[in-house]
Amino acid sequence: MIYYTHHHTPIGNIRLRASDEGLVALDHINQQNTLDNAWAENLQHPILQQAITELDEYFAGNRQIFQTPLAPVGTPFQISVWQTLTTIPFGETASYSDIATAIHKPKAVRAVGAANGRNPLSIFIPCHRVIGKNGTLTGYGGGLKIKTILLKLEQ
Repeated sequence: MIYYTHHHTPIGNIRLRASDEGLVALDHINQQNTLDNAWAENLQHPILQQAITELDEYFAGNRQIFQTPLAPVGTPFQISVWQTLTTIPFGETASYSDIATAIHKPKAVRAVGAANGRNPLSIFIPCHRVIGKNGTLTGYGGGLKIKTILLKLEQ
């Protein structure tokens, strides 16, 4: 079963989705066009409550590391990329090339970019910390404006 709730944050209204195993998605406003009839709205679900508390602390400047259990669904390659993203320290950035090298697939830069773009748990899995090799900001599921806000928050 997937449970969900909405939460207002400084980057807009987000939807959080969780199973009993962990948080499965953070949907930005532009990603909320689907709603599965099998999902149940449940503001009291403990994983959703923990995620909300930690997000509020993050946006208040009081949290740098998330402890909410995560349960993203993806291919083994995507999961390896997402796990590597969680190692980028708060306030730092890495390039797609850095991530490809970290997963021992240095030629898989484009595949890393694709996996990064499919990250269902932005902020918790900090894909906003991934930038172009030349230091430019690249795509973000919530939009580049939100990516900029998150990077500035972590400065």
